[in-house]
Amino acid sequence: MTRKKVKLAYITNDSARKATFKKREKGLMKKVSELSTLCGIDACAIVYSPYDSQPDVWPSPVGVQRVLSKFRKIPEMEQSRKMVNQESFLRQRIVKANEQLKKQRQDNREKEMIHVMFRSLTGESLQGLNMMDLNDLGWLIDQNLKDLHKAYESYDKNVNDTTARVAPTPTPSPPSPPPPSAMEFEELLVDQKPVTSFGMNMQKQQWPMDMLNTQGKKTETWPAVGEDMIFPFVETQPNALWSNGFFP
Repeated sequence: MTRKKVKLAYITNDSARKATFKKREKGLMKKVSELSTLCGIDACAIVYSPYDSQPDVWPSPVGVQRVLSKFRKIPEMEQSRKMVNQESFLRQRIVKANEQLKKQRQDNREKEMIHVMFRSLTGESLQGLNMMDLNDLGWLIDQNLKDLHKAYESYDKNVNDTTARVAPTPTPSPPSPPPPSAMEFEELLVDQKPVTSFGMNMQKQQWPMDMLNTQGKKTETWPAVGEDMIFPFVETQPNALWSNGFFP
């Protein structure tokens, strides 16, 4: 069964006030004991009441003197920094309540302007609004536009980051081999053998005019179809190559 909320006000009935005092004092002493045991701190409680001549203390008079002597060693400014009495406590509660009231008024005003904005979207006229209402409505519209821009920028940034993470990294093409040096190119030319129009390897090609102009030689060899076949060339028959069909 939940306890009902108690109204914080002075109890006018003497017997009810005394019974409440005894009950709350006992609970206060219990809470101080639990705080000291659970948190491992030095604590004490001194309660003066009009019903007893001596104050009620916890844990004992010696323990109270020890805690008070430790408290007096603290600088005076540090002692009073969080110290409150009934008046200062009520002032703090009033300031806090005023802040909550101000915040609640702002929330109510914002809800009212949102209601006006939706009514204007349905086609209702804004003629009944004063200058303060119009200023608040304009501020609310600007704030909503800023929130929309921020949300769009955040969404666009998230999409770009996701695309950058998903996009595959381009594979670099293999490097092209370096060009051969002059010496390597010359060796390649020496190793390659020339090929005639008949598809045969020839060590040296001799032109027909050079063969016609040769004098003092009886016979010259010319590689032809096979490696072992040699066509004779006689000085007195310069047209033998043409007759044998070597040249077309």
